[in-house]
Amino acid sequence: MQIIHTDLLTIGAGLAGERCAIEVAGAGFSVVCLSLVPARRSHSVAAQGGMQAALGNAIMGDGDSPDVHFLDTVKGSDWGADQEVARMFVEAAPIEMRRLAHWGVPWNRVVAGTHTYWKGGKPFDATEKAENHGLIHSRAFGGTAKWRTCYASDGAGHAVLYTMDNRAAQLGVTVHDRSEAVSLIHDGETCHGAIVRCLRTGELRAYLARATLVASGGYGRIYRASTNAIICEGTGLSLALDTGVAKLGNMEAVQFHPTGTVPTDILVTEGCRGDGGTLLDRDEYRFMPDYEPDKAELASRDVVSRRMIEHMRTGKGVQSPYGEHLWLDIRHLGEQHIRTKLREVDEICQNFLGIDPLHQLIPVRPTQHYSMGGVRTDKTGAAYGLKGLFSAGESACWDLHGFNRLGGNSLAETVVAGGIVGRNIAEFLQGYDTAFSTAHVREAATRDDARIGRIVSGADGKESVYAVREAMYDILERAAYVFRNGKDLTWGVQALQEVHERAQHIGLASDGVGANAELALAIRMPGMVRLALCVCHGALMRTESRGSHTREDFPERNDRDWLNRTLASWRPGADLPHLEYEPATSYVELPPGDRGYGGGKIISA
Repeated sequence: MQIIHTDLLTIGAGLAGERCAIEVAGAGFSVVCLSLVPARRSHSVAAQGGMQAALGNAIMGDGDSPDVHFLDTVKGSDWGADQEVARMFVEAAPIEMRRLAHWGVPWNRVVAGTHTYWKGGKPFDATEKAENHGLIHSRAFGGTAKWRTCYASDGAGHAVLYTMDNRAAQLGVTVHDRSEAVSLIHDGETCHGAIVRCLRTGELRAYLARATLVASGGYGRIYRASTNAIICEGTGLSLALDTGVAKLGNMEAVQFHPTGTVPTDILVTEGCRGDGGTLLDRDEYRFMPDYEPDKAELASRDVVSRRMIEHMRTGKGVQSPYGEHLWLDIRHLGEQHIRTKLREVDEICQNFLGIDPLHQLIPVRPTQHYSMGGVRTDKTGAAYGLKGLFSAGESACWDLHGFNRLGGNSLAETVVAGGIVGRNIAEFLQGYDTAFSTAHVREAATRDDARIGRIVSGADGKESVYAVREAMYDILERAAYVFRNGKDLTWGVQALQEVHERAQHIGLASDGVGANAELALAIRMPGMVRLALCVCHGALMRTESRGSHTREDFPERNDRDWLNRTLASWRPGADLPHLEYEPATSYVELPPGDRGYGGGKIISA
């Protein structure tokens, strides 16, 4: 078996992974990034709306500052965020946006003069200052007091990832694409790298590294209806969970985006609503101001998604062959705006839905979009439980977002956390030496090779991996969607335990040779079901409603008993994750209070 040595092994080559790699490579260390797909096809490329940073350049951002951004972020998290991390993030974000501009990101820029903008579905005129002409512009996003989302039309992820990949190449970062880590090499105390499967040939390789970074994105594809790319199956989180010592944080915190399209589930950016788009019901009535008179469509995502479901429950949804939905209306924004600043939305609508958003309404409904949960790390990005293991981006629970993230904060987090964690890894590597045990490498490789062999031969059984996945989808759709309750969650946990047992007996219909998608999914499937159990079991135990976690049988936010973070680990031989809890934050700059939108009773600490 081929053995590859490097200082840093990054599992994932999206924005967070490459941003970390740039810092470490810039400090003179060797870096290898693994990617399921070519790096520029990482899911970061799909991000549309933009990145939040308190630049205050646009007239509607006047008076903005990191302090205001901090308040918005902590309120948006429903006080579930680590406030020390939030403070670090908001202070670093403006610097990072300017750094990206220096590297070549083509941000939209302020044009001095009077322009027509939209807010609350109505047009208004605002005059951009002459002294800000040419500076980075920003647009409105949900849950924010100021317009601070830096954007590149509606293709921010594409623009930033291509720029980042160029920068990584300049610094000599090596990317091994079509490669998937299948287990971490560790001794129970220290992580030494990973066993990796080539998706072209099926061969296993060992990567030995002094530091290993999980930056593999979220776990949205454990849900059937998700805006995530098909590669977002939580692979990196599964690897960490399977060590038995690393912990996952807040796995029950799953965000549903208000505007997933029907029937494709492709996202249309929050920038549509930020730029003035409105949500309509079957009567083409704009209903959000009735529920949220101050924020309307620009309340935080958890609130808008709940209001949409509530409105459909009153019988105001649009019936279709693909299920019930509502309408997103951007027609009034005009051709110039839609064809330029929302050009990707325009293309998605025309190419995937067969509609022209200039003249037609867009069918939308809440769809799984983002994972607040992830590998639990401290503020340096170091994972709990294993020395030498780090995580950043959506795969990490750093924990900037708590129980709900604001739009624009996650894309910004990839590069802000990537820079901070990358610098911390470089510092960690200075003078750090470790001994690689051939026994641990051989043990991990032998175990993975034997497991794959049993799947291919059918020695463990003949369960269809696709049937197992469909069963998991059905359970999560009923038990862990926007609204949750004890009865469905109890059923969901029990049903997922049965599915997890089935996942141990998967066999193949194909021969498993070469670039085989069935085998790749079969290898991942048990880990995906374990992640689903972390979501459902954590949601069942958390008897309150906070952010995206909404319990209909416990509608209050309970700061007295639940102002904490769930930690999940998986012990050998277990059929359920082991749960424990830690305080949501030890640094309190903003004491818990009312968010100012969303309503709901609060049980005070």
